[in-house]
Amino acid sequence: MLTLDASYYVIVGHYGSGKTELSLALARQLRRSSARRVALVDLDTVNPYFRSAERAELLRKEGIEVMMPSFALSTVDIPALPAEIQGVFEPGRYDHVVIDVGGDEAGATALGRYAPFIRPIRDRMKVFYVVNPFRPMSATEDDICGLFRLIQSRARLTPDALVNNANLQRQTAARDLIDAQELLARVGRRLGVPVGMVAGYRKFLSDLPPDMRSIYFPLEPLMLPEWLEDDLA
Repeated sequence: MLTLDASYYVIVGHYGSGKTELSLALARQLRRSSARRVALVDLDTVNPYFRSAERAELLRKEGIEVMMPSFALSTVDIPALPAEIQGVFEPGRYDHVVIDVGGDEAGATALGRYAPFIRPIRDRMKVFYVVNPFRPMSATEDDICGLFRLIQSRARLTPDALVNNANLQRQTAARDLIDAQELLARVGRRLGVPVGMVAGYRKFLSDLPPDMRSIYFPLEPLMLPEWLEDDLA
């Protein structure tokens, strides 16, 4: 399965791609595997419904430090990014940092403001572009490439790898991930960016071909609303 060896993980992508679920799972796995100082930064100033800040209490109980926009989860229309966030880029302050970036160009712009702090530590950072081809505007090569380039420009950061996060909630099957892998391989060739992660239920691992198993990251949803609570964990 996938080896997590970076100090920083930046998670970007389109609305509904599963960025937040992956960010939460990465932070928790890094904390469990290293037992060191881990921080999760929620840069989502766009989407008030599905955001990592909603699980801040759980993460803090597990020993993960959480930073989020001011007034997150409130009725304030435009949350502000606190100055303390730039502290996560100081060398040696954290062993691992996961940054959950808001969807599309508006969210990517929030990340772009930290470009001067990112440049010195870029070689210790992994930037993942998450794709769920079952979401609108993500079903074709042209759609995915167009959004990728837009977010790349606004974030002022080029993703290192694509993430195959094909899912239909409880209706997801291993075949969905396999079909999506073929699509993303074509996208990757156009963009010059490899598929570096496949994310999904742990139970799918044995049904995947060896090349997908080698980059598989198992996760179980934390962000499902009550009416979609998953019974497959």
